Amino acid sequence: MAGVTGLGGMFFKADDPEQLYAWYAKNLGLKKEDGGVNFRWRDKDGADAKTVWAIFDRDTNYFDPSAAPFMMNFRVDDLDALLEQLRAEGVTIDEKREDWDYGRFAWIMDPEGHRIELWEPPKGS
Repeated sequence: MAGVTGLGGMFFKADDPEQLYAWYAKNLGLKKEDGGVNFRWRDKDGADAKTVWAIFDRDTNYFDPSAAPFMMNFRVDDLDALLEQLRAEGVTIDEKREDWDYGRFAWIMDPEGHRIELWEPPKGS
């Protein structure tokens, strides 16, 4: 059974993302790099991994159709297999897919309308 292997990221909306990043850097030591704050760790097999914490503009449509001011990203081990399982369970799946050198992405909605990003990192990363 395909499934989630960890939290890939936590994203939320703010009125002034850059000012808020500055506040978090000054007060909590969270330094922005590559579009967000990267918490680095090793997965169960010892491979390098990271969880991204990022702030988006309040008016972003990246979380649509969710009205929530946040979106979670989960790392998954087999995106295609997981999407098949979710489809069989009747989960709402966005047909959009993105493939980048840093992984493959898909989106689903939970029963309360929260958009969830699923991320399959490249094999060996």
